[in-house]
Amino acid sequence: MLVYGDHSERIDPRPRLAEIAAALHGELTHQQLAGAFIDLAGVAQGLADADFAVAREDRQRPGERELLAILTDLAAALLRSWDEGCTGAAHMPAIPDLPDLPSQIEVRVPEGYAFYALHPEAYGLAARQLQLTASPRVIGLRSIGTGLACMAAAALGASPPVTLRPTGHPFARALSLSPDLAADLLDGAPHYVIVDEGPGLSGSSFGAVADWLEDHGVPPERIAFLPGHANRLGPQASEWHRARWTSAQKPVVPTSDLLRDRLPSWLEPLIGPLDQPLLDISGGQWRPLWSAAEHDWPAVNPTWERMKLLARARRKTWLVKFAGLGRIGEAKLALAERLQTAGFGPDVAGLAHGWLVTRWHEEAHPTRPTLDELTRYLGLRACWTAPRGGASPEELLAMARHNAPGLLGAWSPDLNAIRSSPVFIDGRMDAHEWLRLPSGKLLKADALDHHAAHDLVGCQDIAWDLAGAMAELDLREDDATAIANHFDVDAPTLDFHRRCYLAFRIGAHRMSEGMTNAEERPRHAAAAQRYERVLSALVDGVQHARDVDQPLDFRIEALA
Repeated sequence: MLVYGDHSERIDPRPRLAEIAAALHGELTHQQLAGAFIDLAGVAQGLADADFAVAREDRQRPGERELLAILTDLAAALLRSWDEGCTGAAHMPAIPDLPDLPSQIEVRVPEGYAFYALHPEAYGLAARQLQLTASPRVIGLRSIGTGLACMAAAALGASPPVTLRPTGHPFARALSLSPDLAADLLDGAPHYVIVDEGPGLSGSSFGAVADWLEDHGVPPERIAFLPGHANRLGPQASEWHRARWTSAQKPVVPTSDLLRDRLPSWLEPLIGPLDQPLLDISGGQWRPLWSAAEHDWPAVNPTWERMKLLARARRKTWLVKFAGLGRIGEAKLALAERLQTAGFGPDVAGLAHGWLVTRWHEEAHPTRPTLDELTRYLGLRACWTAPRGGASPEELLAMARHNAPGLLGAWSPDLNAIRSSPVFIDGRMDAHEWLRLPSGKLLKADALDHHAAHDLVGCQDIAWDLAGAMAELDLREDDATAIANHFDVDAPTLDFHRRCYLAFRIGAHRMSEGMTNAEERPRHAAAAQRYERVLSALVDGVQHARDVDQPLDFRIEALA
């Protein structure tokens, strides 16, 4: 199934470096340090990848060592701040002018900082647990491994790291190194520390570096790993990689351990002292609060859900959800505030070290928006123009054909006729995410992340959300046509997005069916089957019959 997607932004490195230099001026809070660290790591990654694209190999690059040295100093300051309780202030050296910068670089979205509640300090704390038999030599795997390797080097007192870009098939990555860089890496007899988030389905990026080192005479006991989780390698890993991974040093500091004592103190300036410990509602644990009837629960995939907790303070309840570190979280905060101002979002308390805090309304109950409310909500999203689009029509078509070949057959729409004006779509118009307060006010839950999720969709035309509303809210065809006309969405564009939306949801649920536990698997199978029925009816030209005969009337249970 085609579901995942990588996202990036193309920037001119000069103004970004100037912005970082300005941000590093004067005394810096922990959040400011973290934001500058993530931004500078992105520039370093983009510059290295730009050179790799030209040379087709990793090599020693002019100015890169200097940039990674500054990044390692910044990591050391961030780690010192963490050790001091994130309450101190730090001064950083200026960023020097770097010669011969390209006019454009591609900065990859750092997935851990964006989606998975990865805090870079965890890698510094994990590195301190390593038992090394020689001086450390740190190797970071781009993308996010650039900054994480600098954090590890700072914690170990090592020289700035080398960063590499494993390439090739996702399950069989390989390295391409210049002779000079290879010789530099192999000089002496250090203890190698390979740093990246993951591993994923195969762990082949970690494996590619370790294979190369062992092929050049490095014994396995002098190779350690700093990964993002403590799980075994995924199902696509080779047996040799599994054996090495099992025996190697690979310390991890889980997010729950990292934040257990820190997060409450971060929240207090926003909502006051907590009345009771934070309640974890991640991975679908929010569903009992939405409905006591398990047969009504929507399917979830814990791997794809953002971490979220409930906080009680001053007799109010708040949702504490990971939104992203640095500029990623700041963008989500701004969007949440816009939704609140427009009347569709809950009250926003603020952003605490990447965690967005909004009001949780226990008295709300699931509902369906009226036609007028839906039109106004789509109108709001349609006004939020995105600077970059997500998947192109060509990519969406390829995804749809791949995920639903038996239903779409030889479907060949005229892509030149498809309107594509990307906006910050909602991306999930699911029925269970519309909530009604006793006052009659409508709230749209989970409305901040899906245009920037770890999937291939990204920002799309407002037709994507209209297609979603048709699939999730069982809109009548004439009502959907009226809304489409209101937004000047022509029939070919709407039909294209309907088919692609349904194929995407089919793929997501079928993939989740193979990833989740026995209890969750039937929910994903049933959801995929429903989307398949809707898509089949659309292809056959049959108006979709409502799957839900009764309005939603579940009540959200109060917290104990």
